[in-house]
Amino acid sequence: MLLAALATGTVGIAVAQDPAPTPRPAGPTPAAPAGAAAALSDELPTPPPPAITGTAWLVMDYATGQILAGENIDERVEPASITKVMTSYVVAAELAAGKISVDDQVLMSENAWRKGGAGTDGSYSGFPVNQRARLLDMEIAMVVQSGNDAAIALAEHVAGSEEAFAQLMTAYGKRIGMKNTNFTNATGLSGPEHYSTARDLAVMGRAMVRDFPEEYAHNKIREFTVGPITQHNRNRLLWRDDSVDGIKTGHHSGAGYCLMASAQRGDQRLITVVMGSTSEAQRATDSLALLNWGFRFFETHAVYDADKAVSTQQVWKGKVNEVQLGVAEPMLVSMPRGKYAQLKPSMDIPQTLVAPIEKGQQIGTVRVELDGEVIAERPLVALEAVEEAGFFKRLWHEFLMWWKS
Repeated sequence: MLLAALATGTVGIAVAQDPAPTPRPAGPTPAAPAGAAAALSDELPTPPPPAITGTAWLVMDYATGQILAGENIDERVEPASITKVMTSYVVAAELAAGKISVDDQVLMSENAWRKGGAGTDGSYSGFPVNQRARLLDMEIAMVVQSGNDAAIALAEHVAGSEEAFAQLMTAYGKRIGMKNTNFTNATGLSGPEHYSTARDLAVMGRAMVRDFPEEYAHNKIREFTVGPITQHNRNRLLWRDDSVDGIKTGHHSGAGYCLMASAQRGDQRLITVVMGSTSEAQRATDSLALLNWGFRFFETHAVYDADKAVSTQQVWKGKVNEVQLGVAEPMLVSMPRGKYAQLKPSMDIPQTLVAPIEKGQQIGTVRVELDGEVIAERPLVALEAVEEAGFFKRLWHEFLMWWKS
């Protein structure tokens, strides 16, 4: 049985007294393979990911945040216009906080107009200079048309200047887990201190999908019109695969051709990042190959449900003599298909638990290994509070604890 090690008391600092529930797959349980050919297929190793043209790339499972495959994922790269995903994130966060409104009238300042496109080779939305447009229209133009002018105008509207807005971008990035990123502008134009990594960009894309799905949905709009000019979304995958619903392209001479893509098939969503590719066509081809590989050969399972007992442990000096431990959020793991039965869970729990214990207090850790590698780890928390017992029970337990020691 998958959790036999936990039940036998051979793992962790201390062990569960009761067998933990058997992990279950997320969604409907797949039918058992039929025939020898299917069984043989399950035993085959997962093939390597496709060969990718680029300086850095990865494929991430959205539900777990696990990196399924990648190369140079923590090396510094220029994020180019993928930067605008963080511009969208900050705008969405400020909208959610009530600090701005989708109906705000945003000025296309001369600075935004000149710096963001007019007279340059940058992406340009085409809003008239020194005129105002609705914030929602400006935001969609930035996302779909990759308009630098719209990005700068939004930054000025939210923070007063693009420089101040960039500081907000970096601060929000750190909050969502971007550890090796610094933003100095809202557009992605090249700068010596404007950088990120493939991993951080995937973290950013995942946060955009998770935290602001309504704003994320702008990324699947295929075209947008400003005045007489209609421009198409540069993400070619929106036309090539119906499961793709975002997220952002990027390009300039220092960054090469870049694409962060996301797709959902059934209950599974993947995010890919390809940086430093050689052409628009190549970044799209490689991104789709990574998505197909990830969906074909990987699956996500819910190992433990939130607020359900994983272990029951003895408690000393409490009004009750035991406490149930579990995870505060569902524990999900991504793994190659057919490997579910090979998961090896373990728990680290202190040998002695003494009341009082607060509900939600971290007591230990549960982790899951596959092929000798830890693929998921979560805190074990008390599912209920345990109050301290009266004087005589505490005294008796003190004696018993001394005797056992």
